[in-house]
Amino acid sequence: MSNMNTQILITELPKDKLSESHFAAREVAIPKPSDGEVLVKTRYLSLDAANRAWMQGATYKAALESGEVMQGGTLSEVVESKHADFSTGDIVESSSGWQQYAVHKPNELGKIAVRGTLPNHLSVFGVSGLTAYFGLLKCGRPVEGETLVVSAAAGAAGNFVGQIGKIKGCRVVGIAGSDEKCAWLTGELGFDAAINYKTTNVAKGLAEHCPNGIDVYFDNVGGDILEAVLFQMNLNGRIACCGAVSQYDTGTPQPGPRGVPGLIVVKRLTLQGFIVSDYYAERQQATDEMAQWLSEGKLKVTEDIIEGIENAPNALIGLLNGENTGKRMIHVS
Repeated sequence: MSNMNTQILITELPKDKLSESHFAAREVAIPKPSDGEVLVKTRYLSLDAANRAWMQGATYKAALESGEVMQGGTLSEVVESKHADFSTGDIVESSSGWQQYAVHKPNELGKIAVRGTLPNHLSVFGVSGLTAYFGLLKCGRPVEGETLVVSAAAGAAGNFVGQIGKIKGCRVVGIAGSDEKCAWLTGELGFDAAINYKTTNVAKGLAEHCPNGIDVYFDNVGGDILEAVLFQMNLNGRIACCGAVSQYDTGTPQPGPRGVPGLIVVKRLTLQGFIVSDYYAERQQATDEMAQWLSEGKLKVTEDIIEGIENAPNALIGLLNGENTGKRMIHVS
């Protein structure tokens, strides 16, 4: 291996839209593990809308600070271990951030028993698939015959949400940002309908494609789309609040949607936020079930893999602009 470690820093926190000028690359020496530590080499870097949310302040993670290595989830390979629980060649989950090498304490690593391909452990068996699985089944609680709507439906989690909804017997309507994505949702993934929010009035589209109202909504975007959905939710409807990507990449986020709390009270709605790690005690069961669905052809995996850590800034900006279909990640090494 080379003796240098490429890192991507967040040099300035954006006040408005994110741009490549907010990042810079640097070369530093590869760190050396001390007793009880593990040196890992990043294989794949996860790109997520949450990366942008972290720049706005503390969330479920500490706030990002300018000048530090950009944070991000990683799949890594152990290259040197000074801890008995880890061996060279082990594949681990970590939060190494945007860099080629990192040193971790053992409690910062999760050993992976690889099934499928390595990228599958960032998509269907990773945060994206598990977010869809737990968010829908634990918070949305769909029942056969109900109508499920999912926003950012062609994205990393959204496409799995819709597919799992179909497996559970729901009518599934996706909301996405292009005619091509909508055609992919209904053609390749089997959604019952899809709405292009950039060319269609979402409220009218929902009224057309959800004639019996909406029972479950998986919200990835917040903002105007959440508002449009709220007005068409059925009595005792459930909303899984996963993210609000429409409000992340801006210096002027919109005020909250109208109808809160009025519609929530009158319609007896449940809005439940969640973090995927809330349910990790049940992770093995979830991955086993999704592996079974994959083997039966009920679940399809789409991965958007970009080569080279140097391309991470532009790839994240593209993700925030809706370029990706499926799970976007960087192949680092």
